[in-house]
Amino acid sequence: MQATNTVSSENNENHILSFGEKVSYGLGDFATNLTWSAIGSFIVFYYTDTIGLAAAAIGTIMLISKSLDGIWDLIMGAAVDKTHTKYGKARPWLLWAAPAFALLSITLFTVPNIGYTGKLIYVFISYNLLSIAFSAVVIPYGTLNTLITRNRDERDKANLFRMFFGQGSGLFVSNAVLPLVAFFGGHEHGWIMTFIVFSIIGMLMFLWVFRSQRERVHLTSKVSDDKVSFSVKAKAMFTNKYWIIVVLFFIVFNIASSLQVGALVYYAKYIFNDSTLVGALTAANVIPLLICLLFTSKIFEKIGKRNAMLIGAILNILGYLINAFSPYNFILTIIGQIIKGIGMAAMVGGIFALLPDTIEYGYMKTKIRIEGLLYAGGSFGQKVGAGIGTALLGWILSYFGYLGGAAHISAHAITGIQVSFIWAPIVLFIIQAILLWMYKLDNEFKEKNIGNNFQKAN
Repeated sequence: MQATNTVSSENNENHILSFGEKVSYGLGDFATNLTWSAIGSFIVFYYTDTIGLAAAAIGTIMLISKSLDGIWDLIMGAAVDKTHTKYGKARPWLLWAAPAFALLSITLFTVPNIGYTGKLIYVFISYNLLSIAFSAVVIPYGTLNTLITRNRDERDKANLFRMFFGQGSGLFVSNAVLPLVAFFGGHEHGWIMTFIVFSIIGMLMFLWVFRSQRERVHLTSKVSDDKVSFSVKAKAMFTNKYWIIVVLFFIVFNIASSLQVGALVYYAKYIFNDSTLVGALTAANVIPLLICLLFTSKIFEKIGKRNAMLIGAILNILGYLINAFSPYNFILTIIGQIIKGIGMAAMVGGIFALLPDTIEYGYMKTKIRIEGLLYAGGSFGQKVGAGIGTALLGWILSYFGYLGGAAHISAHAITGIQVSFIWAPIVLFIIQAILLWMYKLDNEFKEKNIGNNFQKAN
C-alpha cells in the first residue's frame, strides 16, 4: 500500500522564521540539556562517589535503560504521527509532558536509603520513568523542526539555534552544578535542590516553546499516514539509506560524547587533583564551539554540511591526540579542548539538520511522510549511543580497578580514566569520519535539485 498524502500548499509553509522564533525554538534544547547534560556529565560520578554504587553496575543499568529508551522513542514517533489536535501534531506533547519530565528529573537524584540492592532497583526504575517522559518531550520537539517551515535553509538555521542553546546549557550545567550543590549544603541534599531548580527552569522553557511556535506544514489529503500500515512505514524507513547512515552516526557520535563528557569529571579530579576544573575544561571546549557555531551556517552554504562535519571529526581526532601527547599537562589539555570545540561546532550544528534532509529524501522516494517515526530514529541513536557511552565509562573504570569515593586511586585506574577520556573517543571519531564520508545526500540535493523539485511538486 502506498500513501497518497500530499503536503499543504499554504503560502506560509515555506515561512521565513523570525529571529525571535529561532531563539524560542532553541530554548527547547537549553531545557533538554539541563537534564541531559547533567546526566552525561555527572550521573555516574554522583552514583559512584556520592551514593556509593559500583561503576560497572551503573554502566550496565544505563545500557539496558538506554536501549529501552530507544524503543520508547520509536513508539513516541509513531504517536506523534497519529496526533491531530488544534495545536498540531508535535506542540501539544510539550504541554502534556513537560511537567512529568521536570518531576522525574528530580527523582533521578533523590535516591532513598534502602540498602545497596534497593538503591540499584530505584535507580533503574526512576531512570526508565524519566526516559519515557524524556521521549514524550524530545521527540515532538525535534519533529517540530519539520513542521514549522518547509524551507530547508530556515530549518537548518533553527537547528543551529537549537544546538547553540543546547551547548550553552551544557556549559552552564558543567560550571553551575558543583557550586550549586555546595551552595545547597552538599551531599545528596545539595544535588536534589540543584535539580529542583533546573527542572522548574526547564519546564517553563518547554512551555514557552509550546506557546511561541506554530505548525505550518499540514497534510491536506484525507488519506493520511494513519491509513498506512506499520510494515509499510518500516519498509520506508529501512530503504532510506541516508537515514540509516545518519542513525548510525547518531549512535557513534553520542557514544563518544557521553564517554568523553562523563570521564571529564574523573579526569579533572584524579589527573589534575581538582574536580572543580571540570568547569574550566568544559568552557575551553564549549566557548570556541559556541563562537564557531555562529558561522557554521555560512560554512554549510559554501562547502555543505557533510564536508564541514567531516573536517570537524578530523579536528576532534587532532585535539585528542594533543591530549594524549602529554595527559598531565593542563595547558596542552586546554589546547586540545579548544581544537575539539572548534571541530564540534560543525558537528553539533549539522547533526540534527541531517535528519530533516533524510525525511525529505525518503518522501521523494516513497511518497510516505512519517516525520515523527523517522525523527525518532535519530533520537533512538542519540539515546542508545549515550547509553553505550555511559556504560562503557562504567565498565572501563571497573575493568581498570576504579573504586568510587577513594581519596587516592591506583595507577591502573588512572590508565582507565585516560582510556575513557582520550583513546576510546579517538577510535569513535574515526568511525564517525567514515560514516560521514559515506553520506552523500548534500551532493544529491545539489546535483538533482531535490529540495526545489520537492517544493514544486507540492
